Order: sequence, then C-alpha cells, then structure tokens
Amino acid sequence: QVQLVESGGQLVQAGGSLRLSCAASGRTFSSNTMGWFRQAPGKEREFVAAISWNGGSTNYADSVKGRFTISRDNAKNMVYLQMNSLKPEDTAEYYCAADQRVDYTATYYRATYYRANEYDYWGQGTQVTVSS
Repeated sequence: QVQLVESGGQLVQAGGSLRLSCAASGRTFSSNTMGWFRQAPGKEREFVAAISWNGGSTNYADSVKGRFTISRDNAKNMVYLQMNSLKPEDTAEYYCAADQRVDYTATYYRATYYRANEYDYWGQGTQVTVSS
C-alpha cells in the first residue's frame, strides 16, 4: 500500500521557519516528480513547489519563491519543504504529492507539473498556522 505521510506542521509566529517532511512508503519514488500543495479554508488547493526525480529542477509558486525550498533524499524516500519568513497568508493544510509518470519528456525533467490533477498519490496533510 502506497502511503505519503507529512509531518512538521505547527503553529508559528510570522517571520518564523518550519521544515515539513514527507515520508513515502509502499514503493520508491526516486524516479518521480514530487510536489507540495496547500489548501486554506474556503480556498482551492494550490501549487507550492515541485522537484524533479533527482532534485535537478525545482519550481515554486510566485507567492513562496525566495522563502521556501523543496528538497528530496531518494535514499530515504523523503521529500522536504523548508519554509522561511513565514507569513499569516501561508496558513493552510500542506499536502505532499507524487506523480507516477516517468515519461522522459521536457516536462518530466523540468518538473513543471503545477496542477493537482497531475499528481497520483497524496498524503493526508499537515497543518501550518502562522500567527501575526
């Protein structure tokens, strides 16, 4: 059974930092694009960051660019999201996602998968709350 389990979410003050972790089990995702999404109450799930299979390409939403960093450790089947300079508008449930495609296209190598429906596996989420 494939599982993605997020951890690391908590209440933090504005300007603070958090590191989210995503542990994959049931299969290896070392060849797959991984992503982070978030969803605030009353809003649609939105793209945060994506990373290519070997970490060579990363992409970020404009709202987090320069503050968040996505990384991965394929040996541990883990993906991380380092979040710095947090703002109240970053408050949301954060989800880890995996795309099962390995098609060797430019999109695959660049990890330019921005839509939630492009990802096949999802975690249950971890709550991040940023107080002002």
